Amino acid sequence: MIKMRSGKILLLLLCLNVVAYGVIGASQTCPADLSSDCNDSGEWEGEFFPDIPKIKYEGPSSKNPLSFKWYNAEEEILGKKMKDWMRFSVAFWHTFRGTGGDPFGAATKFWPWEDGTNSLAMAKRRMRANFEFINKLGVDKWCFHDRDIAPEGNTLEESNANLDEMVALAKELQGSKIHPLWGTAQLFVHPRFMHGAATSPEVAVFAYAAAQVKKAMEVTHYLGGENYVFWGGREGYQTLLNTDMGRELDHLARFLQAAVAHKKKIGFNGTLLIEPKPQEPTKHQYDWDAATSANFLRKYDLLDEFKLNIECNHATLSGHSCHHELETARINGLLGNIDANTGDPQIGWDTDQFLTDIGEATLVMLSVIRNGGLAPGGFNFDAKLRRESTDVEDLFIAHISGMDTLARGLRNAAKLIEDGSLGELVRKRYQSFDSEIGQQIEAGKADFDFLEKKAMEWGEPKVPSAKQELAEMFFQSAL
Repeated sequence: MIKMRSGKILLLLLCLNVVAYGVIGASQTCPADLSSDCNDSGEWEGEFFPDIPKIKYEGPSSKNPLSFKWYNAEEEILGKKMKDWMRFSVAFWHTFRGTGGDPFGAATKFWPWEDGTNSLAMAKRRMRANFEFINKLGVDKWCFHDRDIAPEGNTLEESNANLDEMVALAKELQGSKIHPLWGTAQLFVHPRFMHGAATSPEVAVFAYAAAQVKKAMEVTHYLGGENYVFWGGREGYQTLLNTDMGRELDHLARFLQAAVAHKKKIGFNGTLLIEPKPQEPTKHQYDWDAATSANFLRKYDLLDEFKLNIECNHATLSGHSCHHELETARINGLLGNIDANTGDPQIGWDTDQFLTDIGEATLVMLSVIRNGGLAPGGFNFDAKLRRESTDVEDLFIAHISGMDTLARGLRNAAKLIEDGSLGELVRKRYQSFDSEIGQQIEAGKADFDFLEKKAMEWGEPKVPSAKQELAEMFFQSAL
C-alpha cells in the first residue's frame, strides 16, 4: 500500500513537471495563428551568435576561418576602396529563412532561435538575428522580400499591418549606418500567383500584385533602400496552347509602367531592377536573359526607368556565362546589381551556391570595373548554405568565403588592367577598324557600293590569328 501511494505521488509529481515544462515552452513560443493573442513573450535573450567575434581582415596567411584573407574593406584598388567596389549585402531569405530543404528532402537546419512558427514574435527574433549577423560580418546592407520578413495575414490589410510592425523594428535596428540594398515583393509562393502575378489571366490577381508591390516599394523607400527588384518567377507560361503571350507581355509592361509612376509619386529615388531568369519555376519566363529583358524594356519604352539585376546562377541556366550576361547588361547601359552566387554544373536547377571560383570572380570584377562600379547597386549574396551544412558558424564561413572570392577577383582584375597585356591583345585584334575606312564604317558612312569597291581592290582578306591561347595565358597569369 505504501509503495502504491509512493508510486501515485511520484506519478503526480512527474505529471506536474510535464505541465510546468509545457507552460514554460508555451510562453517561449507563439502560435502561427495570426488571430491569437501573440506577443514578444518569447523574445530572445542575449546574443544570437555568442561564439562568433566581429570578423576582421587578417591577410592571406591567416588560418582563422572566421577572418577575411583577401577582403580588406578600406584598402584602395584602382582609386576606390574595396568596400565601395563591392557594396556587399546579406539576403534575408536565404540566410534567415533557408531551411536546407530541396525538391527531394525536408529541412535540415534548425537554428537555436527558431520555434517552428511563422508568428510575428518569431519574425522579430529573426530580424534581431539578421542585424547582429550583419554587424558582426561587417557589412552595411541587406535585401528582403516582404513575405520573408513578415508573416502573411488572412487579408491584405492584415499582411500590411504585419509588415508595418516588422519594418518599424527593422528601422530601429538598422540605425543610421545600415540600410537595404534593395527590397522586393514575393509574388510567386502563394497559390494566387500560380498563373503569374502581372501576367495572370485573372484581373483580381493583377490588382492584388499591384497592391503588394505598392506596399513593398513604400517600405523599401522608408527604410532607405537604394533599389527595388522585380523577379518574375511566375511571369511566363507552361504551354502556349492556353496562353495569349502578346497580351501577357502587354500586361507586364503596364504593371511596370504603373510601378514607375508610383515610384515617382512617393519620391523614391532608388533604381528599379529586373532580374532575368530563363525557367524554374515557370517553364518559360518572359525575362529569359539580359538580352531578352533589354529588348522588352526597349519595346515598351522603359529603358530609361530600369536596370538589370544579374544573377550568375540564372545566367548559366539560360545557357550563358555570368560574364556574358554582365557584359550584355553593361554594353546596353543596364548593369545595375549582381546577385553573387553560382550553380553546380552537374545539377540542372538553381542551386544558389556561394561563388568560390576565383577565375569566374575575376571575370565578374572585370565587368564591374569596366562599368565604373555598381553603385547604387552592389553584390547581394543571393546564396544559401549547402543542405549538409548545419552549424550556425557555417553562415559566417560561407559569407566570408564569398566575400574573399570576389575581393580576390577584384585584385586579379586590377592586375590584368594594370599589366595591359590582355587589353593590348584585344586592341590589336580590332586595329584594322582604326584605319580611315574602318572609322567610316563605324560612323555609318560606308555604303555597300563603296565596300564592294574596296573588297575588289583588296582581294582575298588575310585573316590574323585570334591568339585565344595567349589571351587565356594572360588571364591565368593574373590568378
